[in-house]
Amino acid sequence: MNTAPQVATYRFEGFVLDVRRGSLLTAAGEELPLRRQSFAMLCFLVENAGRLLDRDTINRAIWSDVAVTDDSMTQCVRDIRRAIGDDAQRILKTVPRRGYLFDVVIAHDPPTAPSLPGPSPPDPSPPGLALPDKPSLVVLPFQNMSGDPEQVYFIDGLVEDITTALSCIRSLFVIARNSAFNYQGRTVDVRQIGRDLGVRYALEGSVRRAGNRLRVTAQLIDATSGGHVWAERYDRDVSDIFAVQDEIATSVAGVIEPAVADAEQQRVLRKPPERLDAWEAYQRGLWHFNKYGSGENQAAQTFFRRAIALDPNFAPGHYGYALALQWEIWYYSTRPFSEVQKLPREEALIAVSLDDKDAMGHAVLAHMRMWGSEWEAAIAEARTAVALNPNGSFGISMLGCVLGFGGYHEEALGRLQQAMRASPHDPLTSLWLLWIGIIQFNARQFAAAVETLRQVVRLRPGYPQSQMVIAAALGHLGQFGEARDVLLRAQPRDPRYVQPPWLRPEDCALRMEGIRLASGGDSNG
Repeated sequence: MNTAPQVATYRFEGFVLDVRRGSLLTAAGEELPLRRQSFAMLCFLVENAGRLLDRDTINRAIWSDVAVTDDSMTQCVRDIRRAIGDDAQRILKTVPRRGYLFDVVIAHDPPTAPSLPGPSPPDPSPPGLALPDKPSLVVLPFQNMSGDPEQVYFIDGLVEDITTALSCIRSLFVIARNSAFNYQGRTVDVRQIGRDLGVRYALEGSVRRAGNRLRVTAQLIDATSGGHVWAERYDRDVSDIFAVQDEIATSVAGVIEPAVADAEQQRVLRKPPERLDAWEAYQRGLWHFNKYGSGENQAAQTFFRRAIALDPNFAPGHYGYALALQWEIWYYSTRPFSEVQKLPREEALIAVSLDDKDAMGHAVLAHMRMWGSEWEAAIAEARTAVALNPNGSFGISMLGCVLGFGGYHEEALGRLQQAMRASPHDPLTSLWLLWIGIIQFNARQFAAAVETLRQVVRLRPGYPQSQMVIAAALGHLGQFGEARDVLLRAQPRDPRYVQPPWLRPEDCALRMEGIRLASGGDSNG
């Protein structure tokens, strides 16, 4: 549905709705603050004044490209009523179980008539700033929905913490806090902000506090189109306001990185391959990498190589290529690991040498060092990655991986759970679960390992280690008949996974003993 009004200005009850400026004004010209979604909803209500609108109709008009809760619409209604002083619902009426009615007479100014042929007047607005080569983002001041000025310190601190956390992500260009706070208290279309600051994405939100309950809403907007990318609501008890501030800032920053990455991949899919720059070729490679399959992996390698060719000093091209090569070795090849792991390690080393502040490069190199049985060096590399980007799910998961295979089971499992919470719908979730299951097995948590690895089998039946480790765990649990059945289903087994280089000797011995029990333990029991 097209919600764009066909006139420039609406007038009602002493208010002026200026569509072109994106402003709601009093008759005296005072601008009244409204969030972008609330302004869009007001435009839709005004355009349909006198007509009863059900919630589904409004939802399709305002949030057609994102799933939102009923609370989002209710909040917009409250915003509008607060702005126009309609607490008694004289203008914007709620019709129980049916919807909303904007019950006023609307006057409007028609669009300005086309000018006669002749020189065009100069454009009073300056041209927008060019977008950087990598994803760019501004964290806008969050709105104080409580009406309590005492909450301002918390809200500003939350926005500052989110900005700081996002600034640690090497793949993002984040606008400084001082520039973002120029928009505090102003109603400006997010697309204009995008042009003003030269950013593709804007994070906006609101905070409401009632007693000891706090609600924070946040949403990521594509500032070039106005479309929604991501939205979330956080409800918390405020026992320690600063702890809550840290928790929400960390949660928001952690989920923004994969949300932006997914949006970037979707964007570059619409561009012809020959027009991609290095960053876009890298993103296209990631998209194929996360699709799984031998053909997809080959496509990913092609795009990563293209990124390197376009810019040999572009670190993500090198560590993306390293990841795809490593994935091919682990998943699609049958050659001995020692014969094929040299090139991905070299590419990861190149990436870190080109940009030692890129957390992803250190995380990928950590994985390559683990493959070379360098567990302590791998752990040090992964800790560097997390120090550079404390909220990045990939770096956190890699730290969990190398800690676990290095023998530090408890911290490893905590880190992997942290990564899964930071990115609940990550394409690598099944791989993280595989690591959790193997680490549980190495920690002799055999029943937990079986439960976790059965989730992996459901998600990714072709993972080469899952069934083997399930059988070994069942063998250690004395469930010999079931263990043997699982082991038979795992045939033919790849001998490389009995003693892979990333397993410590004692972990290899534990696995081999479990497989021995699974193969013939029932004859002794």
